[in-house]
Amino acid sequence: MLNLRRPIDSVSGFLLIISVILVICAEWGGDDRLYLAGGTGIFIAVALLIPTAGLSRQLFVLVGLTLALIAIGTREDWPHLLRPAVQNASFVPAFFLALASLRNAASTSDMMERCGRFLADQPANQRYFALSMGGHLFGIALSYGSISLLGSLAVQGTRHMQDDTLRSNLMKRMLLAVQRGFLAMTAWSPLTFSLAITTSIIAGSSWSGAVGGCIITAVILITLGWIFDVAPSRISKNIEEIKPNLDDTWSVTWPLIILLAMLFAGITAMQILSGVRAVSVALVAVPLISLGWIAAQGWHRRGGPIVYTTERALKYIMIDTPNYRSELVLLIMAAFIGTTASGLLAPFVAGGSNFSIIPGWLVLVMLVWLMPITGQLAMNPILAIHLIAPLLPDATVLGVSPDAIIVALTAGWALSGVSSPYTASTLLLAALGRVTALEAGPKWNGLYTIAGCTILSAWVVIYSYLT
Repeated sequence: MLNLRRPIDSVSGFLLIISVILVICAEWGGDDRLYLAGGTGIFIAVALLIPTAGLSRQLFVLVGLTLALIAIGTREDWPHLLRPAVQNASFVPAFFLALASLRNAASTSDMMERCGRFLADQPANQRYFALSMGGHLFGIALSYGSISLLGSLAVQGTRHMQDDTLRSNLMKRMLLAVQRGFLAMTAWSPLTFSLAITTSIIAGSSWSGAVGGCIITAVILITLGWIFDVAPSRISKNIEEIKPNLDDTWSVTWPLIILLAMLFAGITAMQILSGVRAVSVALVAVPLISLGWIAAQGWHRRGGPIVYTTERALKYIMIDTPNYRSELVLLIMAAFIGTTASGLLAPFVAGGSNFSIIPGWLVLVMLVWLMPITGQLAMNPILAIHLIAPLLPDATVLGVSPDAIIVALTAGWALSGVSSPYTASTLLLAALGRVTALEAGPKWNGLYTIAGCTILSAWVVIYSYLT
């Protein structure tokens, strides 16, 4: 039986799912009217959730409303300014909820729990590599869904441990391995917002031209994460007393490999057949695979797979979805605020004169640091890019290649994603670890971010001289 504490939550859950379906249809069909209908439904559902979302989330809503009123009062073209803001804000919950369905399916999978337990029982260096590369590879196809999926494995894999402190420390390290592996992927993959947006803004740049430098960035981030992961066990021999599970071998990871193959094959096939961008394909492919996964789990349960899947789907819609109220309100309003603010400020930050007198190599270093700093100020990376990029003169004026600017921006973007308490990756990490976003972001990743900024600052300078 479903435990419905607040019927209005169930209403908002149904409204969100229906609106998300409209947004997905708009993504596939390119119909702005569907986007408008879906966006309207999403904002109504969010309005129903706001009273219980917390003061900080309510402040975000207030900022968004203020910016909308400023746009309406000061811009004659305000409909054209707000339309992309509504679309971006509508896409975020669609993407978030589609990928969260994987976590829902993984949380009750016996095979995944066994795999997670095996990964948790590995020595620190092997476990970090397994989880970080898992987050990295899954992130290519699933974006934030890789954190949802593998993060669930981390939680499931440590559930059998009796020592609360040991379990908490191990779960934290596993979650960080997944997150850092995923964020390293955003530094180079062409299927991420970071590369898509930066290469569209920086004239003369391209993914093919910058990918070599971006891959080195990813290697640095993963290696640095490994150092931070194994260092505590080198300092204190008692911090982790875990005996390897001798009953299992690496063959228990086959379910992960099969799932990855299914996701890649499904998304690739649908993209080839439809011609729709990979991100839009994932909105459909991931929930379908999740439903199939849940149905397989219900095969030997009472009522069979159909009844079991229906019950799980209703629970996800009526209970789980409203429980994401904090994440949804923050992500939706961050997208809306970022897009609206960038449109309002764009006329005032054009020209590029502010950076023209600074040496090119120093500008690259500043870009690496500016992204994580603005992330701590609740600034969406997309907003930060749109605020910073118009100030930059042409790469030729700076004396660097356009691709060097891409390497610097994507390096900073990755570190912003791992350290900012306002990004989706940190919010997912906080939800899985049952901690606040401030703890999962700046506290868990503060030193890692500072070290990363320092090393990557040197790397972008070297890269600028090589290109």
